[in-house]
Amino acid sequence: MLPEAEIKSPKRTPRPEWLKVRLPSGEGYTRTKHIVKEFNLHTVCEDARCPNMAECWGNGTATFMILGDICTRSCGFCNVKTGRPTELDLDEPRRVAEAIVAMGINYAVVTSVNRDELTDGGASIFAETIRQIREKSPECTIEVLIPDFKGDHEALLTLLNAKPDVLNHNIETIPRLYSKVRPQADYEQSLELIQRAKNEGVVTKSGMMVGLGERTDEVLNVMEDLKSYGCDIATIGQYLQPSKNHLPVDRYVHPLEFAEYKAYGYVLGFAIVESGPLVRSSYHAENARAILS
Repeated sequence: MLPEAEIKSPKRTPRPEWLKVRLPSGEGYTRTKHIVKEFNLHTVCEDARCPNMAECWGNGTATFMILGDICTRSCGFCNVKTGRPTELDLDEPRRVAEAIVAMGINYAVVTSVNRDELTDGGASIFAETIRQIREKSPECTIEVLIPDFKGDHEALLTLLNAKPDVLNHNIETIPRLYSKVRPQADYEQSLELIQRAKNEGVVTKSGMMVGLGERTDEVLNVMEDLKSYGCDIATIGQYLQPSKNHLPVDRYVHPLEFAEYKAYGYVLGFAIVESGPLVRSSYHAENARAILS
């Protein structure tokens, strides 16, 4: 989250029709909410105010957020709380695995806050979560959406040795905007993380937001970079300002432009491209099964 002095407040533009979503409701949503609460877990769906929560929770799926709900970084786009985490919940991996059993999930997505104060950035907790899911739901496909671990190669190997099926690490935006969108991260470092994961034989995935002030050619350049570094799956979605203390939306990208990004992604050779106004990192994540060997 940015200091208020750094945030410009342009004239607000109403959201277009294609960005309007229904409020969460229904039996599936209620059941998922109950299970998440019962196991004392966090989901990025709630903490990041995902616009697809109604759809996903209604279908009995959720993206679990481990390592607590306080992030050590302060990205300009993210609604997750920023601060100094005070605890490390070593029982969390077991509870995530048991919640997956309770929900009957056969494709699990596990992400986390950044925990830069930990020696391995939380990689060992990711690895244990994968092991617990494998033990309790051996048929479940596991996707992890990970932080950059500050470029620590050993931390990345700790996680990869637990054998996730898909490794997702979001590039988030174009290099020119990193200083205000993702100030504590490094564009090249994120690309190298994806490349190292690919070299270990895992299916790789990355995503970015548009509507933050990027040009079309810059988006295409990021897509080209991702593909050249071994990324298999790309996601592109509209940035939505979660609060007045976050970066403002520069523009609402038209669905036809998202369609052009999708078409270009397939020209580049991505195995799967999800591109649309409401697309998020875990949107239709289960489609990755089609390319898993």
